[in-house]
Amino acid sequence: MESLKKSHRSLLWCVFVLCVHLALTGGCPADGRTWVPFKDRCYYFVHGDEDKIKSYSFEDAKTHCKGFELLTIQSEEENKFVIDYSPEVWKNSPPVIVWLGMYYDSNTQNMTWLHDNAVTFSNWEDGSLTSDLAPMDKCAALHTNTGKWEIVSCSDDLENGVICEAAQDKEKAKRKPSAVLSALVILSVVAIVGVSAVVWFLHQKHNFGSGIVTAFEYHPPFRVPDTDQSCLVEAEETDSTP
Repeated sequence: MESLKKSHRSLLWCVFVLCVHLALTGGCPADGRTWVPFKDRCYYFVHGDEDKIKSYSFEDAKTHCKGFELLTIQSEEENKFVIDYSPEVWKNSPPVIVWLGMYYDSNTQNMTWLHDNAVTFSNWEDGSLTSDLAPMDKCAALHTNTGKWEIVSCSDDLENGVICEAAQDKEKAKRKPSAVLSALVILSVVAIVGVSAVVWFLHQKHNFGSGIVTAFEYHPPFRVPDTDQSCLVEAEETDSTP
């Protein structure tokens, strides 16, 4: 009985989580990967086994995010989101370093974002910008334990993590649920109702024992004796009277 109640609660919780997840990720890419929404952006944390560190070169990082952006930090709030969420992905690992979508711009002689030159936020470690690396070998990485950025070698350093980024599709997020989603919700409701009915029935049976069963036993309708039988009964009662 208790196990059924737990199953019922688990089913309700799963449906709730599914609906929340679908609502939150409505504007994120639907490519089979787990995108995490934050503000008006979506993030895909690339990882292998959760208990192992997976290293990627800068070129590997760009390949994993092909068609999307490599992580571009636009604000302090976004920077904090990345360092707060990273432990949820890379579990049982030492502090992870992730590639930033930056390159060295020889024209401005500064590190520049690959996809958005208008971003002005930065969080460099002290002295990081004075790196001795050759200009064309300068890339950037973020330390998830401190949130600080540093200049690293594009060719020699293998950073541990890759985070892809995409803008949320606002129009997609506003659309009505698809037919598949609607069918899923209907099936979930039917399942909840079915489990609820079973739990209620077993609960009633547990409380009243076999009473709920006897309440449904068949009882034939009352039969009125015919005239001859009635007379015979009256005659027998008269004869037996002293």
